[in-house]
Amino acid sequence: MDDPIWVPTVFTKNRDRLLDGDIAEVFFKGVLDVAREKKLLSDEHFTVDGTLIEAWAGQKSFQKKGKRSTDSHSDDPGNPTVNFHGEKRLNDTHQSTTDPEARLYRKGNGKEAKLCYMGHVLMENRHGLVYDGSVTLATGTAEREAGKVLVKRIPNRRNHRVTIGADKSYDTQKFVGAMRRLKVTPHVAQNTTNRSSTIDGRTTRHPGYDLSQRKRKRIEEIFGWVKTIGLMRKARHRGKELVGWMFRLSLALYNMVRLNNLLAPA
Repeated sequence: MDDPIWVPTVFTKNRDRLLDGDIAEVFFKGVLDVAREKKLLSDEHFTVDGTLIEAWAGQKSFQKKGKRSTDSHSDDPGNPTVNFHGEKRLNDTHQSTTDPEARLYRKGNGKEAKLCYMGHVLMENRHGLVYDGSVTLATGTAEREAGKVLVKRIPNRRNHRVTIGADKSYDTQKFVGAMRRLKVTPHVAQNTTNRSSTIDGRTTRHPGYDLSQRKRKRIEEIFGWVKTIGLMRKARHRGKELVGWMFRLSLALYNMVRLNNLLAPA
């Protein structure tokens, strides 16, 4: 408590070194190696899903590209009143002046649109550990596109049977077809709302399909921990690179907590 405090510039330089050296990635892989050494990782059954991470930017910052709207008559120039009601605001025409990479997105009908990023997790189903993860821009296809990338990074997937569980948003011909081309069995939840599912009885008749559907729900525990304990519900950094760095670090910390519980003496 009585030690002299560090010089702020030294702290700033060390922070930049952590980012430049990609310490979060090294840390994540190191924790995963411990789980692998303890034989706690499944190399056959996985789940993929995505969640929204609110950006460090307000709705007022989402303005028409190339034009910064200000109100010279505002009683608070530092926080002017902006009336965007009735204005059609799209990512194609508007951009946040605070965080240009943030995208306006809403998770579903009736939900509030927010400036955000999207975090993606690949979970192994045996013990619910994070196998891989990433952050992308928030778009309507981001979950499925990121899911394909994460599945491609599973090592030796062509040497043995691999299954991938996912919710209804992944029930599309493109995603299911991509999984089958990768020699991965898609245990995707069937979406039969006003349409036919791409998953048929050839997949659902196997007991492993029902097991994957039960196991995949554990990925919500990861998102819940990362957003509350890991403080990733709302990003505290700007830009996809920094948000992704912090998300990766939070996933590594989640795995550490999970490993501590798994390896604790009975």
